[in-house]
Amino acid sequence: MAFDYKKEYKHFYLPKSKPEVIDIPPMNFVSVVGKGDPNAADGEYQTAMNVLHSLAYTIKMSYMGEHKIEGFFAYVVPPLEGLWWQDGSQALDLTRKGDLRWRSMIRLPEFVTMDVFEWARTQAETKKKKDMSAAEFFTYREGLCVQCMHIGPYDAEASTIESMEAYATAQGYGLSIGGERLHHEIYLGDPRKTNPSRLKTVIRQPIQKLD
Repeated sequence: MAFDYKKEYKHFYLPKSKPEVIDIPPMNFVSVVGKGDPNAADGEYQTAMNVLHSLAYTIKMSYMGEHKIEGFFAYVVPPLEGLWWQDGSQALDLTRKGDLRWRSMIRLPEFVTMDVFEWARTQAETKKKKDMSAAEFFTYREGLCVQCMHIGPYDAEASTIESMEAYATAQGYGLSIGGERLHHEIYLGDPRKTNPSRLKTVIRQPIQKLD
């Protein structure tokens, strides 16, 4: 049976619909950095999705070809994730989607080294005949966060985020946004196929203990 990160690490991918504090270990991802409205039909975000999924599935299906990856195991491709920010602000203003900056990413299995990643990028470029140079091997050291499952439209996340921040404050924590520690979302539903009211999104905010 294929290894499923969502099932094996439920505390990372399937939290409850109430805030909790969690310490996230370092993980490796294939990622693409970009800017602009993610809903724009011809925007950078849609191009990034093609690159991410092309590379993720090139690695997943590698066992069917001649190139054998050391330590390979069958697995379910983990869900899409995203780090989001806007220059000059800790909060996200979703009325200005054109000003959004993001790092979209998909978790890589532990057997994926930099050499494996470079092989997959070359393989994907050859087979798909597309430029994969935007893809990065990214190690994310997220650390201490407050997280919660948000159920509903992406544009209705504000109330969930407010409850998360209130919970963190009550527990003696403050937001710690900056550098690579950013607003983080994990998408468990496909907005093309799921009613917006039923979308599930894991939301994380980086925090630190206050003196």
